[in-house]
Amino acid sequence: MADVNRGNRPLSPHLQIYRPQWTSISSIMVRITGIGCLIASVLVVSWLLAAATSEAAFSAIDGLLRSVLGTLILVAAMWGIFYHMLGRLRHVLWDFGYLVQVPVSEDMAKGMFIGATLLTVFVLVVA
Repeated sequence: MADVNRGNRPLSPHLQIYRPQWTSISSIMVRITGIGCLIASVLVVSWLLAAATSEAAFSAIDGLLRSVLGTLILVAAMWGIFYHMLGRLRHVLWDFGYLVQVPVSEDMAKGMFIGATLLTVFVLVVA
């Protein structure tokens, strides 16, 4: 134990060396959008609670949600919900053993960004 040379061992790869891949970025984004969906649901529940409590509370939160900032938050939340949904669908496919090849997984990760964006634009145009 005493003669172990700790100073000359190679270091493990870390963030300065590691090149992010589409699959790792999409996995991190699924986690972030999950947290974002939780925050957005708290906002929607507070809007519903304000509607049930008083007119002043409702007008305050409704004013926030109808402002430009509120619209941006709700559109971002909608994109996050679609992205998270596509990420969960991807994992269900992986659980069944489908589409687990590396090139296909990377294409699916790119497709999740595109798909969530297209779904969000579709809902904004239709609604």
